[in-house]
Amino acid sequence: MRKTIESKKQATIALVGNPNSGKTSIFNLLTGLQQKTGNFPGITVDKKVGTVPINKDQSFKLIDYPGAYSFYPNAQDERLVVQSFCNPEEEDFPDAFIYIADITKLDKHLLLFSQIQDIGKPVVLGLNMADLAEKENCLVDHQKLSKKINAPVVLTSGRTGEGKKELVKIAEDLLNDNNFKPSKGFRALSQPEKQVAKKIKPLFPGTNDYQAVLIAHHHEWLDFLSKDQKETIADIVQAEDFESLKIQVEDTMYRYNHFTPLLKDVNCVTKDSISKFTERVDRILTHKIIGPLIFFAIMFSVFHAIFVWASYPMDWIDAGFGWIVNTLNSTMPDSWFTHLLTDGVLAGLGGILVFIPQIAILFFLISLLEEAGYMARVVYLFDSIMQKFGLNGRSLIALISSSACAIPAIMSTRTISNWKERLITILVTPLISCSARIPVYTVLIAFAFPAKTVGGIFNLQALAFMGLYLLGIAFAFIFALIFKWVLKKNEYSFLMLELPDYKLPMLRNVGLNVWDKVRAFVMEAGKIILFISIILWVLANFGPTGKMQAAEQEAITFAATEQLSESDTENLIASKKLEASFAGVLGKAIEPAVQPLGFDWKMGIAIITSFAAREVFVGTMATIYSIGSDAEEFSVREQMARERNPITGEAMYNTATSVSLLIFYVFAMMCMGTLAVVKKETGSWKWATLQFFFMTGLAYLSSFVVYNWLS
Repeated sequence: MRKTIESKKQATIALVGNPNSGKTSIFNLLTGLQQKTGNFPGITVDKKVGTVPINKDQSFKLIDYPGAYSFYPNAQDERLVVQSFCNPEEEDFPDAFIYIADITKLDKHLLLFSQIQDIGKPVVLGLNMADLAEKENCLVDHQKLSKKINAPVVLTSGRTGEGKKELVKIAEDLLNDNNFKPSKGFRALSQPEKQVAKKIKPLFPGTNDYQAVLIAHHHEWLDFLSKDQKETIADIVQAEDFESLKIQVEDTMYRYNHFTPLLKDVNCVTKDSISKFTERVDRILTHKIIGPLIFFAIMFSVFHAIFVWASYPMDWIDAGFGWIVNTLNSTMPDSWFTHLLTDGVLAGLGGILVFIPQIAILFFLISLLEEAGYMARVVYLFDSIMQKFGLNGRSLIALISSSACAIPAIMSTRTISNWKERLITILVTPLISCSARIPVYTVLIAFAFPAKTVGGIFNLQALAFMGLYLLGIAFAFIFALIFKWVLKKNEYSFLMLELPDYKLPMLRNVGLNVWDKVRAFVMEAGKIILFISIILWVLANFGPTGKMQAAEQEAITFAATEQLSESDTENLIASKKLEASFAGVLGKAIEPAVQPLGFDWKMGIAIITSFAAREVFVGTMATIYSIGSDAEEFSVREQMARERNPITGEAMYNTATSVSLLIFYVFAMMCMGTLAVVKKETGSWKWATLQFFFMTGLAYLSSFVVYNWLS
């Protein structure tokens, strides 16, 4: 072991465990990173890496792997775990393992632990949720258990921080080779396994017998194997009459039969009050009629809160940016740089950052539901319904996660074992409105629906907001059904899901998740908006030679003829110059394509720029409408409300146009990042291209129908 560690600059330790074991909470505790946590499976769908300091001179790399039940995977994320531990040549192959298990469910959580022991690396068992077990008088003799399983055992709690020092001390022992011995293994191989291992090991230097057997089991899909290696292993498996499925069943039964007696006098079995409380609540929340009604009531409450709770902080942010712009305009010289800063950069950023309170509220409430364990019940509750549409109960996790962002939601489909169910989920997930659409919805709903109360308790705009989400959900299911028929999906998978006990949310985890999401929104959207705002400002302030000067002279002549005021004259000049600018030329070229939907050239520009990210729509409008003598006096919403149709003189953002835009953004594939991750997860541009065209076509057709119906 000394040679292995000293050959590296830094030791690498893998953090593994079953879903719902609290593994990612321990990762956050040890590394301080802000990884998402939740009380349902599918949170970690890729490896997360962090550094844990030991002292001023030493640290170790900690890798958080997706939750898995065993080395016989049923889903893509479990395959990642198996593949990583089959291949010693993989970068960051662990020097040791920290295995996190739910202290109250050891009889279910030790299968994977026993398999990891057979890899031959040092293994530490962390018994998590020790604080909850202690409250229930549910004690485990961890020292006795340590002797029985031949591995160090530490009591841990992601909630209280218990066990952190002990885990770091064990890592220090590993780093300094202080009697930290490799695992002796849990199970001796059978004769067929030995024969196969004997022939496969020479092909992969560094593997032990058990890893060679795993390669034999899974050679058909292991990515690190070449085509020739797969064929060679297939020949070995066939020659040795290696019955993979039979051996997997026998191996699993052997492990359960041998570690279950080990837990007899050390296991925690007293959990009556927690279990009884969970059972009582589940009778209501998972009821086939009451359960869905409660779910929709909760979702409406979330949408209502987004509108009602966020109004004051949004006004404060709006006023703050207005004050900054006015201050800069009054103190800085009247130069191109001042206008770029105020009319370009700050206008674009202010137009989008005002929606931070709504983003924060959405993630705060969803995180509370995840942490409490409610989302796992939602998966269970809707599984039978999802099956009818060619989906899976786990598909609901992706669909709900998409309300935050479609990119991690699509990645979370790795927990779906059936390929066609996973593909259908990937194709329809972007139809669920994500948080990036919130700024667009908020601005446009104010034009389409009055701010009034319906039925004495319901906010009409909140109802409209929820309606847009439900519309996306409805069409997601419709297209899932279509894809089910097109892809001829006849086989069905079965949902295997452990429902965790309800628990009080850890506000630290909730806070970290909210901070992480808001920060990502600000940093990622902010960079895009900053770049596009600068480009738009340049396009809007410069134009083809002579055209802007001619437009300015035309406006001056018209203003003199009509005897317009000084302020109106300046606004007219700004408007005419904008139309003559490069931005105006581009917008006018786009306008014939979007005019049938009720959109003008300014909206056309915003639609094009928002393909980078949906929320850029508002930033684009803020930049375009920042031009004029009194622009700094009004927010982007007020500027859009003042916009008039040059032909009819009516408000540009009337009900028909606003609803048409809303419908367009409900359905349109307006995100390059989503297309990229679809290509990555499906392994082909074919599905990403299909997704783009069917969603964009649906958006255009729906918007056309709605606009002409309401006009």
